[in-house]
Amino acid sequence: MKFFIAGFFMFSCFMSDVTLKNYLSLVKFSHTIFALPFALVGFFLGTYYGDHTFVTQKLLLVLGCMVFARSAAMAFNRLVDRDIDSENPRTAVREIPAGVVSVNAARVFVLINCIAFVLCAYLINTTCFLLSPVALLIILGYSYTKRFTALCHFVLGLGLSLAPIGAFVAVTDQFYIIPILYGVTVFLWVAGFDIIYALQDENFDQEHKLNSIPTFLGHRRARILSVIVHVLCACVLIYATQLATSAYENLDIIHWIASAVFICLIFYQHWVIYKGGLSKIGLAFFTTNGVASVLFGVLFIIDIVLF
Repeated sequence: MKFFIAGFFMFSCFMSDVTLKNYLSLVKFSHTIFALPFALVGFFLGTYYGDHTFVTQKLLLVLGCMVFARSAAMAFNRLVDRDIDSENPRTAVREIPAGVVSVNAARVFVLINCIAFVLCAYLINTTCFLLSPVALLIILGYSYTKRFTALCHFVLGLGLSLAPIGAFVAVTDQFYIIPILYGVTVFLWVAGFDIIYALQDENFDQEHKLNSIPTFLGHRRARILSVIVHVLCACVLIYATQLATSAYENLDIIHWIASAVFICLIFYQHWVIYKGGLSKIGLAFFTTNGVASVLFGVLFIIDIVLF
């Protein structure tokens, strides 16, 4: 499996003079950390559900699905938005507008990752394989939503929310309310912080008739809505934690601590923006959300595996 994953990345590199480093920068590979811990949460929920057991190959396939799906989605987004990005001073340095990655190379990269994602889903089980085109439709379709709806942030959240649900289905070949609730948590969490992220392009989006919550509601009300969305996120996570600790005897106080830390950190990002303004978006968006996701995932896995 590891050779399969490495092979696709190497093949995409050989298709042009673009280096692997350029591709990883194109898709902001480090940001995979946002949804990946929740995919692992879904995987271990499935592993400890009923009489299922840990299977290393299945874990690698789930990780492969995560990496390939996100790489395809991110590269496709950069491809679709290349003309817009070239006009925005903040994004003009991105790989495609800057000429580091050609349009054809990006297209090949997207195609290869889509094929790899579907193949991984096929190797997992029939349900994942049949649902893989639906997942691709959502995560690739997001790239067009800013052109016609301010709800684009919620479509992005929907795409990432598939991580815990899909990982659970990969193990069990069925759906269950607890991973779905974790998926709803991710949906609200991502939508909320993407509204914050969109604040820095509010003027540009208005000038170019692009849709977002900040352009639709204005700066102040967009920030208020982001807080409301994250309050809902916290409520859903608390409910999911309660159900999970009741249904899984392995889960106890550490899982509650993980949820509390996650909730504190998602509201900490609002405090950072309130005190430091938009100049602190890097800290609020990337660092805080990355730490929140990783800590939640690590503590959850420790609790369900070791205790």
